[in-house]
Amino acid sequence: MGRDIIRVFNFAIENPDKFAVNIPTIPESCYCVFSSLQLSINRVAAESMTITIAINTDSINNLDLSPVSTVIEKIFQEQAIVSQEQQLRFDIKYALEPSDPRELSEIPEVRLWFVRLDAKYPWLPFLLDWKAGEFARYTAMLVPHQFSPKEGIQFNPEALEIFLMHKIFILSDWLKQQGLPSQSRLKSLAQMLGYELDDAFFEAF
Repeated sequence: MGRDIIRVFNFAIENPDKFAVNIPTIPESCYCVFSSLQLSINRVAAESMTITIAINTDSINNLDLSPVSTVIEKIFQEQAIVSQEQQLRFDIKYALEPSDPRELSEIPEVRLWFVRLDAKYPWLPFLLDWKAGEFARYTAMLVPHQFSPKEGIQFNPEALEIFLMHKIFILSDWLKQQGLPSQSRLKSLAQMLGYELDDAFFEAF
């Protein structure tokens, strides 16, 4: 029934001279239904673009990047790098003893895997899903830090600043190679780590 109503209204709008009957007032509840439907469609469309890469214990212990490489190669083959911006997530399953309280970023083997990943794809933050916390976790894998029960993760300030500047320079060059605007993206990246970059900073390089 909802589709029939939409067809009628579309016909009336496109053919006003052929549609002589009075258009009834749509109840407010119908607008709510249509709005909810549109929101659901938008949410499904966004989620359908997300790529989740499963990383298991074997991949980590063998420093195997093939699960990531396969996805990235496909993205470039399909020339879909822009549409996949901030759409990449990791589902990491690393076997630990039940009594082991460590977070993934505290496990040397997991961190080493991410070091290798970053060495091969230093521009990867462009693809990571920032809203899902992937960039924050990525940073924790590469920057020395401590956990505080009250304040959460505490990065080494100097190490974090070096990491950020390294990513800014890497991504600046990479984005230019891809023909993509860089300044606003890099400012947002810095803000994710608590830094504000002035426009004058980007004029230096």
